[in-house]
Amino acid sequence: MKRRAFLGLAGLPFAAWAAKVDYPRVVPGYRLTFPRDHGAHPDFRTEWWYVTGWLEDRLGFQITFFRARPPEESDNPSRFNPRQILFAHAALSDPQRGRLVHEERAARAGFSLAYAATDRTDVRIDDWSLALEGNRYQARIAARGFEFDFSFLASQLVLQGDAGFSRKGYRPEEASYYYSRPHLEVAGKLNGKAVSGSAWLDHEWSSAYLAPEASGWDWCGINLAGGGSLMAFRMRGKSGGTYYAPPGVSMKPLRTWRSPRTGVEYPVSMQVNDLRLEPLMDDQELDARLTAGTIYWEGAVRAYRENNMVGKGYLELTGYWKPMKL
Repeated sequence: MKRRAFLGLAGLPFAAWAAKVDYPRVVPGYRLTFPRDHGAHPDFRTEWWYVTGWLEDRLGFQITFFRARPPEESDNPSRFNPRQILFAHAALSDPQRGRLVHEERAARAGFSLAYAATDRTDVRIDDWSLALEGNRYQARIAARGFEFDFSFLASQLVLQGDAGFSRKGYRPEEASYYYSRPHLEVAGKLNGKAVSGSAWLDHEWSSAYLAPEASGWDWCGINLAGGGSLMAFRMRGKSGGTYYAPPGVSMKPLRTWRSPRTGVEYPVSMQVNDLRLEPLMDDQELDARLTAGTIYWEGAVRAYRENNMVGKGYLELTGYWKPMKL
């Protein structure tokens, strides 16, 4: 995510009068505790709550709230001091429309208009929100091209990596704290009409997510038939191929699609271990340059084992336009 130059006192760039932040490291052995770790971790550099899912077996949707702590920080007590930056993406994948419909928001935290609570999942930017009460999340997104009013009932919680410590590279600090909630039961309204489906939630926070040698990542979260789930990712190197992948994860592109708008080519069909992922539709490119400073592909996919469909989920492909910056 591209860092922007926030203006500070007397119109001077924020970095001109602020000190560098010393971010905490992600370390093995930390024990995730809930509900506390459902909430925000503002000391860390970056964090996200990421919900993807299928509606009525024919539509895909995505809701993501990001929190970022700027690399420079001041002791200025002003409420305008940008100690935390929040931004959000939401998208709808509808084959009848033929391409992804999406919108984004961004704001500095404060004034009760944008915040990320620390005691539970409760993030908001104006009239966009995601909040957890008990085992049920509520999401409300009012965008120009669509409106989401969804609840997600959670019955599973998976600590990724080693008890929630997920390595992202070879240096000790290149890691995240990471858990998933697969097989969320979705109920609610899309554009005022009742819908149902299934979804996946990721919550992840880190201070050194991307190694200098890495250009981006390929990630998937798949709800499998019978109640199982699969999360897999690889960090791709700037020189090509895989820079880092967890043990036992293999991701191989099968077919590419080139965006008619940006000219970027994405491997929209992917072999992940013994599963073949095929997109709901090819054009699921998300242009997030206004908030995250990047363009990426993020879309609904079906999972096949041989010729049998065994699950549905989402595939995310970053760093194909330009190397990612977090």
